[in-house]
Amino acid sequence: MARAARAGDRKIAINRKARRDYFIEQTLEAGIMLVGSEVKSLRNGQASVAESHAAEKDGELFLLNAHIPEYGPANRFNHDPRRPRKLLVHRRELRRLIGTVQRSGMTLVPLSIYFNERGRAKVEIGIARGKRQHDKRASEKNRDWQRQRQRLMRDRG
Repeated sequence: MARAARAGDRKIAINRKARRDYFIEQTLEAGIMLVGSEVKSLRNGQASVAESHAAEKDGELFLLNAHIPEYGPANRFNHDPRRPRKLLVHRRELRRLIGTVQRSGMTLVPLSIYFNERGRAKVEIGIARGKRQHDKRASEKNRDWQRQRQRLMRDRG
């Protein structure tokens, strides 16, 4: 029980670029189908979702281009590090996501991979709209101002 409780707040991979490159409209949690060596590799804290995205293929949702490195002791039973991995969402959510992507031109971006309280691997997916260069500059300017304001308040207070 202690291991499952401890695993609930453990993020394995975080996509730091996602919030810089996209406006995140909404987030949702999805399960992910993994093989044993991938789970072992994730438990070691090794994964990267920086260049990945989710897409629909044959009526199912897949996580594409996510990198989960091979698990050394798995030997010949290892997995392909960049293979497409099926995401598990409810049928209604899947139809809504596919419709949003096709209609509005949104992108499905993985924000993080983590283990929930029960020890299951989950992916947090953001429904995102791409930022243009001037949007990125404005976000950075606002973030710098907030940081400077906090410093001023701390020094005066």
